[in-house]
Amino acid sequence: MVTKDSAAHSLIAGTIAGAVEGAITYPTELVKTKIQLQGSQQYLAQGGHTYHGPIDCATSTFRTQGITGLYRGLTPMLLGNAAKAGVRFLTYDTVKAQLRDENGKLTMARMMLAGLCAGVIEGGTVVAPSETIKTRLIHDQCMPKPQYHGMVDCVQKAIQKDGIRGIYRGVVPVMARQGANSCVRFASYDTLKQLVIGYTGTETLPFAYSFGLGMAAGTITVYATMPFDVVKTRMQSLSASLERYGRVRLHGYLA
Repeated sequence: MVTKDSAAHSLIAGTIAGAVEGAITYPTELVKTKIQLQGSQQYLAQGGHTYHGPIDCATSTFRTQGITGLYRGLTPMLLGNAAKAGVRFLTYDTVKAQLRDENGKLTMARMMLAGLCAGVIEGGTVVAPSETIKTRLIHDQCMPKPQYHGMVDCVQKAIQKDGIRGIYRGVVPVMARQGANSCVRFASYDTLKQLVIGYTGTETLPFAYSFGLGMAAGTITVYATMPFDVVKTRMQSLSASLERYGRVRLHGYLA
């Protein structure tokens, strides 16, 4: 049973952790998004800037736009990351508590199910709109004539053009990505943690161990979910409504 205190603790701790994580790692997120966008034919047709890899992307952005260029789209990402982490940890802890057996233990399958539920809920509630706005701001930065003057302007123009669905582009693939992300991340972290606890014989792990476990779980998660992330970015781009993959036009909620 998850108590009110433990639920509140999970929500607050997750929110703070998400905000800190987003602020520290954002330049790498921006570079990743730019590299993913430039594979689109419409992106190239619209005159989008192309890069020769992540280092070229980072140095070129810094050289032409300064340090602030590496943080374009940070605000929606920061707000979304904080809310996402809060929802994720609260949902994960709540579902995990319901899935424990009479001895308080969880099987790998139930652990993954808890992560899946957490990811799907966070994806459908807070991640889709924040990711859409972030992607549009970054995409706009790469265009010859940028059209947005910040997050609020981007939101207003997206809603004016497409309605509320304008900031919920790709909500289905986002939910799929977040579900897989949380499923793999929590399952891999908890599994690795139990292995380390079994090896060391102590429940309280030093910071270095926890840090290493987090890095390992994060690496596994990235490789497992990156295809979803690439598709999500293309579907949320400014040129998504013009892009075709086979017979499917990338627009609307399923785009």
